[in-house]
Amino acid sequence: MRKILLYAIATFLFYCNVFAQDSKRVLFIGNSYTEVNNLPQMVANVAQSMGDEITYSSNTPGGCTFMQHCTNQSMNLIRQGNWDAVVLQEQSQYPSFPQSQVEAEVFPYAQRLVDSVYAHSPCAEPMFYMTWGRKNGDAANAVYFPVLATYEGMDSMLCERYTYMAHTYDAALCPVGRVWHFLRQHYADLELYQSDGSHPSVAGTYAAACAFYVMLFHRDPLLIHFDGGLDDNTAQIIRSAVRTVVFERLSDWTRPEPEAAFEVESNLDSTISLTSHSLHANELTWDFGDGENLTTSDITVSHTYSSNGNYIITLTASRHCMSDTAAETVVVQGTGIADHENEQTNFSFYPNPAQSTLTVKADGEVFIYDITGKLVMNAGPVIGNILLNISQLKNGTYLIRCGNESKTFVKQ
Repeated sequence: MRKILLYAIATFLFYCNVFAQDSKRVLFIGNSYTEVNNLPQMVANVAQSMGDEITYSSNTPGGCTFMQHCTNQSMNLIRQGNWDAVVLQEQSQYPSFPQSQVEAEVFPYAQRLVDSVYAHSPCAEPMFYMTWGRKNGDAANAVYFPVLATYEGMDSMLCERYTYMAHTYDAALCPVGRVWHFLRQHYADLELYQSDGSHPSVAGTYAAACAFYVMLFHRDPLLIHFDGGLDDNTAQIIRSAVRTVVFERLSDWTRPEPEAAFEVESNLDSTISLTSHSLHANELTWDFGDGENLTTSDITVSHTYSSNGNYIITLTASRHCMSDTAAETVVVQGTGIADHENEQTNFSFYPNPAQSTLTVKADGEVFIYDITGKLVMNAGPVIGNILLNISQLKNGTYLIRCGNESKTFVKQ
């Protein structure tokens, strides 16, 4: 009995360690497409089946537009702050309308909502809810905009406009419409619509819930245990579609993360000029390696050192609580400054940061150590240039040494 009990406890602890993983506060702003079948609760149920937790609030009046959300209870909820994600769903037809109308009646209010999210929850992830074309198109509005006459035409407009809003206003995109498009192409008998040809059936809402779970937690939907009341086969088909469209293409739908990079220039008066080549960042924090730091949005900065020596310059590029770092070693030599590529020495290397390969110029035996001082690579004697494969190294900062000379590089 004791062995069985111990096994049960161990199994329970393993289950807890694997599945009790994350918790998020999510605000859903939309209308009946979000309200029908209680999408927020279904997302919470999906998360719970994976050991995750969602605490949510919502404001989903029928037919409500972004313009109306900018002046109703949604703004009060946004101002409460402390959200991890805010889902934004426009009225089902508006984003598919002619460009001039969308530019006047949709885009400005989408931006206002996203800006408000960042203002009150700086680390939150605004997330547009890409909806789907109506089952047989939008006949009433096709008179004015013929592309809306079919499902394909309306769906393509929704996809285009939601993608534009996500990319332009720095938000994530939950591509529910693309999941529906995949299911309609490959499983035409699976009914995603209610009888009105517009609102989602339980299967349609389940597809949306699985897509939102993947976007919020970045986990494989094939592991989801909750089936939303659907039969096993239907639920599995939907989860597989979400895996193909959302999980396997996460980088297409998530916000781009900052990428830090910079260039060092030399001067003769112990002053260096630094130019950032970072991507997707609006704040740059420089650590000059001598105890001095600077946070700015300026692309080019300068710094003067008071004494000779080797200094590691680190740049942290940030945006909305996401960040990346890059580092360079500079040598203050009294008559000027040389970076690792420009030094008049037999020991140099590039690029820095590096990803999979590092070109080293040396005249002697070359060693690479991690930040704890552990030897991780012996390149052997090098005379001239050698190309090192560093793809097996973990991301981080490393020390490379030739003879008595040591320098630092960053593996990204």
